[in-house]
Amino acid sequence: MRAWKTAVFGSGFMGRVHMEAIRRLGDVEVVAVATSKGGGGHKLAAQFSVDRVETDYRKILDDPSIEAVHICTPNAQHFPVAQEALAAGKHVVCEKPLATTVEEARVLVAGAAKAERRNCLNHNLRNYPAVQQMRQLREAGELGEILVVQGTYSQDWLLYDTDYNWRVETGEGGASRCMADIGSHFFDMAEHVTGGRVTSLCADLNTFHKTRKRPKGIVETFAGKLANPDEYDEVAISTEDYGGVIFRMGNGARGAMTASQVSAGRKNRLSIEIYGSKSSVAWDQEKPDELWMGNRNSNNQILIKDPSLLLPGARTYADLPGGHSEGYDDTFKQMFRRFYGSLDSEGAVDYPQFRDGLRQLTILQAELDSAKTRAWVDVPAPEGGNT
Repeated sequence: MRAWKTAVFGSGFMGRVHMEAIRRLGDVEVVAVATSKGGGGHKLAAQFSVDRVETDYRKILDDPSIEAVHICTPNAQHFPVAQEALAAGKHVVCEKPLATTVEEARVLVAGAAKAERRNCLNHNLRNYPAVQQMRQLREAGELGEILVVQGTYSQDWLLYDTDYNWRVETGEGGASRCMADIGSHFFDMAEHVTGGRVTSLCADLNTFHKTRKRPKGIVETFAGKLANPDEYDEVAISTEDYGGVIFRMGNGARGAMTASQVSAGRKNRLSIEIYGSKSSVAWDQEKPDELWMGNRNSNNQILIKDPSLLLPGARTYADLPGGHSEGYDDTFKQMFRRFYGSLDSEGAVDYPQFRDGLRQLTILQAELDSAKTRAWVDVPAPEGGNT
């Protein structure tokens, strides 16, 4: 069996998640890890029996035996690393956001096309079986005309001013945090499931903690709230803790959503509700195996994930039988399986690509412009389509 050789750039939370998912594929081998000089790459590599660790990722790009790379670095590094990886002839999986500006994203989309390399943007949350079931129900006409799309993505891991992560820093994460980090997941899912495209929006963004206490040691994503550092640096923060958006979709639908990283008790709640002229569906990431279906003239239903009862297009996203939960880590496995399966195929792909990352940055820029001007802003149509 052919084994693809890949490398993971970044040894933090996302690097570990990627490593664990790749290991589950069976036909892909991680042969190198790139890490910062102060990072935990050596420890991570040892845990996964990877012998090679480099502090200069370019040494990995220069290795012709390595065919693909996973970019799990802070956001500001996505653009230069992805650009160099494509130039080196590598297939690329990149964490979201694809870049920190629309202009950079356009360069990467064009670069991937020119290099003729497969490219994947890790909007992994599409890959829950229940989410794919919603999409299949819409495509089958079961929902009718989409009228309303609404929901939230709420977390609490940055609730206190002592909670800290590189994502709060503009230099590392970009101009936006909450909407770029989790709001983009909502909009990617809304467009993917409904088939509609956001055409205009009005956004309100807010930073509740104008300053935060940065610990003088390294704090990994989601681990900061467990720490109790004795010494801090007080730093000014400009990235938002909260965003609220009302929007219009091209098929006449209307929508509203919020994203928050300061919602006490909400650990990772992406909740989406889609209301059609025939019936409705709702899904909550904190209860990933349940899909609610709403009806006007008959009883509502709660469907529990069971591959044998899913529509054919959604069934391949569920590997375990009914009653066996499939969660966050499984969404990565499903995406990477499809990505590596496409490397030696000329057929269509069924995973989000760089153009989808460009799409989300286009929506994000409209949100930033709207919040600044306190006005409705039009969202340009997708460039090159999206999936």
